[in-house]
Amino acid sequence: MFKGAFVAIVTPFLDGKVDEETLRQLIEFQIAEGTNGIVPCGTTGESATLSFEEHERVVEITIEQVNKRVPVIAGTGSNNTAEAIRLTRHAYKAGADAVLMISPYYNKPTQEGLYRHFAKVAAEVDIPIILYNIPGRTAVNMEPETIERLSRIPNIVGIKEASGSMKQIMDIVARCGDDFSVLSGEDYLTFPLMSVGGKGVISVVSNIAPKDMSEMCRLALEGKWDEARSLNYKLLPLCHILFCETNPAPVKAALAMMKRIPSEEVRLPLAPISETNRAKLLDVLKKYGLLQ
Repeated sequence: MFKGAFVAIVTPFLDGKVDEETLRQLIEFQIAEGTNGIVPCGTTGESATLSFEEHERVVEITIEQVNKRVPVIAGTGSNNTAEAIRLTRHAYKAGADAVLMISPYYNKPTQEGLYRHFAKVAAEVDIPIILYNIPGRTAVNMEPETIERLSRIPNIVGIKEASGSMKQIMDIVARCGDDFSVLSGEDYLTFPLMSVGGKGVISVVSNIAPKDMSEMCRLALEGKWDEARSLNYKLLPLCHILFCETNPAPVKAALAMMKRIPSEEVRLPLAPISETNRAKLLDVLKKYGLLQ
């Protein structure tokens, strides 16, 4: 079972290219700070603007650098089922522990279409699959009934749930049972999600505060709710400021301020954050104690 805080790691760029050395350094920072796993090539990793070659290389670097110290959950989703199978096969051959698969975006499939998409990939590649429901980006919500159907497929083992609905989260937990990993796709909902039976988070905030996020999840999993709640409220300002503009522009700016990456470069059509939000971000990082 996948549980705890998994970092949705950024893909650092330098002069338009993937900055492989900085990616390796970020992975080492994550492992040293106690993150529970690495998720390359998700939304935060700007997978939508990576070429197939870059996508596969980022997954390979991550698996190589992690060297089995923590699980690697590779992002392999697409709105083209054949492409999703290709990326998932590559992740399997490269040695990923699992894959994260976003719902097909833009196509607006029916619930039956969603079911058939994920079932097809699961049948083609024998690797643990974590579904990713984020209707704000895909235009379609994966309903709890569909998730329950998919949870019966042996290698579909969990979901990153980012609908923002606690009702939906509770419905999924109730329908799918304790051996299905419901992970938060919204940092600010991690604590409440875990209080109703969720297992953790695939986190943007963990890029800059992995120790606190993984510790909060550990405390929640151990039933130490008062201590977990305290960390939840400590983390909350980071959860909010990192989404002041479209992810991952704010978290890349934060990592640059922290001297973790040499460039906060994002790929078009994303743009660097505004000067107004940059000042707000700087203030939050200072108050949190993340700037040397």
